[in-house]
Amino acid sequence: MIEVYSWPTPNGHKVHIMLEECGLPYRAHPVDIGAGEQFSPEFLAISPNNKIPALVDPGGPDGKPISLFESGAILLYLAGKTGKFLPADTRGKYEALQWLMFQMGGVGPMLGQAHHFRIYAPEKIEYAIERYTNEAKRLYGVMDRQIARHRYIAGDEYTIADIAIFPWLRSWKNQGIDWNDHPHLKGWFDEIAARPAVQRGVEVLADRRKPQMDDKARETLFGATQYAKR
Repeated sequence: MIEVYSWPTPNGHKVHIMLEECGLPYRAHPVDIGAGEQFSPEFLAISPNNKIPALVDPGGPDGKPISLFESGAILLYLAGKTGKFLPADTRGKYEALQWLMFQMGGVGPMLGQAHHFRIYAPEKIEYAIERYTNEAKRLYGVMDRQIARHRYIAGDEYTIADIAIFPWLRSWKNQGIDWNDHPHLKGWFDEIAARPAVQRGVEVLADRRKPQMDDKARETLFGATQYAKR
């Protein structure tokens, strides 16, 4: 049984969806990041960057347990373990990997900043809001043009690139996005959202998430607690 330490965020949902798509047995353990549970010694032992998700597989590649952090690395591990959602041919594999890196280096960080300055920041900084909203729109444009030429993000095959990107686009409204500006991507989004495994994946731990962030959670995630020496 794979043990997943997670929370219902885009990065958490990436791994939940992948596990559901692969049909692997797993158990989800909530790590309440608003309450600071990501700083516990037990969690830091498997995720030294104090970020969710993290995974422990008792049946690692050498038959011994393996623990992993970073959602992109976990997707690659699960793809390798199951032989699913990463093309076997060299060209197809690198097509998918470049779009996975696009998510890890661009979509995640930039849309995360758009969320922060548009929704969570204690003061509205117009320069930051404009900068990250514009970057969100640019990234959506890149993906829209790609989907205009292909059914899926990395080509004509559903891969870990689609699994990685989809959860980040579920909050499109908070990112200042108008789907009318990205019709091809909207069609892709609706197709992915209709997949049964995706629907199951985004429901994992969903009941644990609070509708609004209180001051304590905001300080834990964005204040001194986040940057304390450990």
